[in-house]
Amino acid sequence: MPTDAGAAVTLVRNATVLATVDETTFLVDPLFAQEGSMPPIDNTPNDRNNPLVPMPDVDRSHDAVVVTHRHPDHFDEAAKAELDADVPLFCQPAEADAFVDDGFTDVRPVEDSASFDGVTLHRTPGRHGHGELAERMGPVSGFVFEGAETLYLAGDTVWYEPVAETLEEFGPDAVLLNGGAARFNDGEPITMGVDDVTAVREATDAAVAVVHMEAINHCLLSREELRAETADVLVPEDGARIEF
Repeated sequence: MPTDAGAAVTLVRNATVLATVDETTFLVDPLFAQEGSMPPIDNTPNDRNNPLVPMPDVDRSHDAVVVTHRHPDHFDEAAKAELDADVPLFCQPAEADAFVDDGFTDVRPVEDSASFDGVTLHRTPGRHGHGELAERMGPVSGFVFEGAETLYLAGDTVWYEPVAETLEEFGPDAVLLNGGAARFNDGEPITMGVDDVTAVREATDAAVAVVHMEAINHCLLSREELRAETADVLVPEDGARIEF
């Protein structure tokens, strides 16, 4: 598919991706820290410093930034320092003031939808875990990017009814999931594992790709395991580009 007339995703690392729809590229959830420069996430099965892997050598040029939520593995101090202060930055309404406080001058909170350079962004619901833990994890969002092709980036969520409803409403051509089955010492995973990814795969005819793996200490599901346990699911390596 021509890169100027469809959708493509370059996985940088973890949930950091460059999502290109038509000719517009959105940098999503920038985590720019050097390998091992951040502390481990507490109350998890290992204590390795984050990120676990280095930043790949990829061109991170972009037209706008999208942050699904402000957990440090989705927006970090290094990204705050490196990003242009006047870059268009789309986010959850509840977190807009924090980006303004960080010095960004073109913050665009998305209540329901917004437009940028011919692409429509729809903010979608997410549930970052199960039960009371999901409540403690705070609000998270996904985004649908609608252009000549439609890309659904689900964000940090597990499989639950609003994800199915989003797939039904928008009928995306491609779906990007945050996997890794991230978890704490107690409770169920807070991002998608094998069963969640399988449920999405069975609910849509879209191409399905999974990121958010092997970069943060509490993401325990490996790429090899996910590939072995699922069918017709793309699991890219860091730095890889997928054209849909």
